[in-house]
Amino acid sequence: MSANRRTTIMKSFQYLPNIHSPEDLRSLDREALSVLSGEIRAFLVEHVTKNGGHLASNLGVVELTLAIHRVFDSPRDHIIFDVGHQSYVHKIVTGRADRFDTLRQNGGLSGFTKRSESPHDPFGAGHASTSLSAALGMADAEAARGSDAYTVCVVGDGAFTGGMIHEALNNVNCDRHLVIILNENEMSISPNRGHFADHLAILRATESYHGLKNNTRALLGRIPVVGDALVDTAKNVKQSIKDLLYQSNYFENLGLYYLGPADGNDLETVETLLRIAKDSGQSVILHLKTKKGKGYPPAEAAPDIYHAVPKNRYYHVKHPKKDDSLTYSDVFGHTLLRYMRERDDLRVITAAMTDGTGLRCVADAKPEYLIDVGIAEEHAITYAAGLSAGGLYPVAAIYSSFLQRSYDNIIHDAALQRLPMTLCIDRAGFNEGDGATHHGIFDVAMLSQMPQIRIFTPMSYASLRRALAESFDAGCITAIRYPKGAPDDALYARFTAHTEETIPTKTDFSPLTEPKEVLIVTYGRIAAEAVRAEETLSVLGIPTGVVLLEQLTPYERRTEELTLYAAAPTRLIVYLEEGICNGGAGMILRDGMEEHCRENGIRQIILAVRDPFAASQPGRTMAETAGIDAGSIVAAVCDVLPEHPAAESPS
Repeated sequence: MSANRRTTIMKSFQYLPNIHSPEDLRSLDREALSVLSGEIRAFLVEHVTKNGGHLASNLGVVELTLAIHRVFDSPRDHIIFDVGHQSYVHKIVTGRADRFDTLRQNGGLSGFTKRSESPHDPFGAGHASTSLSAALGMADAEAARGSDAYTVCVVGDGAFTGGMIHEALNNVNCDRHLVIILNENEMSISPNRGHFADHLAILRATESYHGLKNNTRALLGRIPVVGDALVDTAKNVKQSIKDLLYQSNYFENLGLYYLGPADGNDLETVETLLRIAKDSGQSVILHLKTKKGKGYPPAEAAPDIYHAVPKNRYYHVKHPKKDDSLTYSDVFGHTLLRYMRERDDLRVITAAMTDGTGLRCVADAKPEYLIDVGIAEEHAITYAAGLSAGGLYPVAAIYSSFLQRSYDNIIHDAALQRLPMTLCIDRAGFNEGDGATHHGIFDVAMLSQMPQIRIFTPMSYASLRRALAESFDAGCITAIRYPKGAPDDALYARFTAHTEETIPTKTDFSPLTEPKEVLIVTYGRIAAEAVRAEETLSVLGIPTGVVLLEQLTPYERRTEELTLYAAAPTRLIVYLEEGICNGGAGMILRDGMEEHCRENGIRQIILAVRDPFAASQPGRTMAETAGIDAGSIVAAVCDVLPEHPAAESPS
């Protein structure tokens, strides 16, 4: 967005241009705050539909965020958002509105909270259910220093389906300056599932009870002399009646002071409750109910679609996808559904990502075969292991960066016990808009260390389908990893002239018609950079070939196959991967080829992600930032082969 365009947008608002810090909110009256809320929503819609990002959830927390910043003193008081995807309003009112056109752009504002971005972001995130553990640690640290600073933790109800939240609740010290806001909008990404979601429904049904409770306590407390005793007696009677009529309150049973449920989009109510929580002198659960997508009719009508919107997209109605707009996720879902109609033993597991992993078609057609465990990836894998041990065949569809949470479960519960299952690993590789928390660059190194595991890296829909078919009869854990979006058409054309029906089932090495001086061995989406480097190096007079791997393991077989290509006049092998270097496929293949290359005078180098947490840079892709783009490949080859005439002036 140009500076002029940004200035024009801000000039159309009455109050927003004057909000540079939370302090600017405290002088506004109710009418001004109402106008400001509308301006913030218009600002969000304008920017998020252009840059992409999480829209519906942020539209729902406008009043809640304003109330928090009016009651608490950030950054002295710590405000932590679970996941961080609902922190856009927080960013706007803490001095970052003028940079909002850079949201989710390389070198711009993060789509999540980030400690290095602002002192108002005390704890970074990107994955769900971590916030309360962090908030509890910060609250305990403040207490240890004798500080009276508060820690405010905003947790969506979806995050409560993750185990970490409950582990943290189990350790909450009830006399901390800790306010836990349960922001209930009945959605995470897909609708919430499980007993905790059901329990919240019970709590919602007791709003009249809680109003009566507060009024009765105030009335009895005003009675001279015996008032306090009557309050205590009433508490005991109240608890018995409440347990009988409404079941037990989960939070109060943990010893926490519970307030709510209340309308989280009523700023005056929220602010009043926050002040009560602040003055209580104890750890408090404030249960609020917000409307996801509030103020923007399309998002209110379809909060699941507007949870996260892509760049430059305006949704108005939900259309079915056409064939030419299918993604890897869609093809996975439709292919799996076809097999589910043929086999009664298949079950598919998702961790609150039914739509994100392409399983909507399964949910609609075979709901009894799909198990959504909530935001609980660890449980998902061990549950899958239990299904496998019980004689069914489980397929777990999980994003690459989320699969990290289940590392021990894959080792201890599945691999060690040799329990077959298929892991469909979505969003493999860099995910530019979401940043480091969502890059899928650890899974290959993580899984490669496990014995008897197959890792497929399909480059086309046909090879994805075939990998899925093979996995069912593999007798071991099979991992199929694929990036967000669709295959690269040019890349597909480069590596095969086959039709979709005749693409080889197993490892597909690119056809090399003659020996090459340089071999680039790669897999996945980054192969497109290898092809571009191949073209440049060939123009420079350095004969180069690209070997594409669509199956990584067993690595011993891959190295045997590579020796057929690595022969005279081969002088250099470049292992290129969109994943971490240490323990990755490149390192394993290099070690396996060491003896052959030493005997034949062939050098080997690895171009992989050396700094997995590197910040994106303005105007550069993540591949360029990581040094695994075509230009970096060409430069590395010319550096290793300096005596080559073409290497004297690479361009």
